[in-house]
Amino acid sequence: MGKLKPSITATPEGTKFLDPRVLLSTWFGSGLIRPAPGTMGTILGMPFGYYILQYTGINGLALAALALLVAATPFATWYGKKSGIVDDQSIVVDEVVGVWIAGIFAGHSVGLWIWAGLLFRFFDIWKPWPASYFDDRSKGGFDVMMDDVVAGFYALCGVAIVALAIHMNI
Repeated sequence: MGKLKPSITATPEGTKFLDPRVLLSTWFGSGLIRPAPGTMGTILGMPFGYYILQYTGINGLALAALALLVAATPFATWYGKKSGIVDDQSIVVDEVVGVWIAGIFAGHSVGLWIWAGLLFRFFDIWKPWPASYFDDRSKGGFDVMMDDVVAGFYALCGVAIVALAIHMNI
């Protein structure tokens, strides 16, 4: 079995790293890291979500996830067209939106945020319906974003159950 060699991939031809569309689509370059760009995007998105939640509460994080979804969808479409791959692995802003959704009920608990990230990655990789519908269709940025939104909601349910169990001392 070969060793994993960490590397950084280039942005698509005709793009520049500091282009805001590239920065947002790749979540400040984390999607360019190999191996496991989706996991890198999730990990690097979590602290942002944590701090948004701490300073603005549940509604603030939910609105931030919605705002990022709306802002990033056309950028994901653009990046996919530039790379020639609709759901290019370097596009990880969808993971950021998904993990922010997953973390809505994680509160101040770093442990629940880690659980949110793990559950989100599990559902993002597994892609139970309707996430699989969007992943299979993959016609543009909307589909790229929505399969992770669905995975985020599945993970949110898991985080809510654990948070409730902790609150009830179960």
